[in-house]
Amino acid sequence: QVQLVESGGGLVEAGGSLRLSCAASGRTFSRNAMGWFRQAPGKEREFVAAIVWSFGSTRYADSVKGRFTISRDNAKNTVYLQMSSLKPEDTAVYYCAARDRVWITTSPDDYDWWGQGTQVTVSS
Repeated sequence: QVQLVESGGGLVEAGGSLRLSCAASGRTFSRNAMGWFRQAPGKEREFVAAIVWSFGSTRYADSVKGRFTISRDNAKNTVYLQMSSLKPEDTAVYYCAARDRVWITTSPDDYDWWGQGTQVTVSS
């Protein structure tokens, strides 16, 4: 059974940094794309970043490009989202997701497994 467990969320001031972690288990993810999404109150879930586990290729939403970095640690089966220069508009619940395909897409509907989410709050 696939499990994705996020951690690392919290409260931070604008301009600060946080690192989110997503520990994956239950299968080998070498042929999967792993993504981070976020959902703010009253808004649709939106794509943030994704990485192809085996190749390391990445993709970012325009709103986070240059501020966020997605990476993975094969030995720990963990995907990270390093967030810097945080803004109040980054406040949301952040979700880790895995796709049973090797290429990246930005639609939440294309992802097969989801974590429970971790809250990120950026104060102004």
